[in-house]
Amino acid sequence: MQAISVQQPWAFAIACGGKSVSNQAVPTAYRGPLLIHASMRVDLSACDSPLVQAAGWDPSDPLAAIGAAIAVADLAAVCSATVGASGRGGTDECACGPWAEPGRHHWHLADVRALRRPIISLGRTDLWEPSANLLTEVETMLAAPAANPAG
Repeated sequence: MQAISVQQPWAFAIACGGKSVSNQAVPTAYRGPLLIHASMRVDLSACDSPLVQAAGWDPSDPLAAIGAAIAVADLAAVCSATVGASGRGGTDECACGPWAEPGRHHWHLADVRALRRPIISLGRTDLWEPSANLLTEVETMLAAPAANPAG
């Protein structure tokens, strides 16, 4: 499994399943499970974005944590159609949806599984490999049955 650190509130929007595209400066050949880590940085200007608000942004939600692993998604595809637009090999548009930023590589995320609680950890820029301890904790949490609220 690989990981990516994403600023809040964007990481929250991914973990809640609303944001299916992560906008990145670089493409990747990697496909498979991707740990979503909420970085220590917050994009304050994005907190009032209509898209973020539609995703249910709630700063008091545990998924709004910073400096923690909060979800696992499958990196299914990467679209680079808008990169290099204006005569450098890209186009002005792609069909990646409202979360896709022009001029960026669109990492398409599928089957997002939010963790029941954030796992505090250090992140890195770009694609990175989580430690064995972090992976064990994430896999244990994903394998455990969900708590029964009625019982």
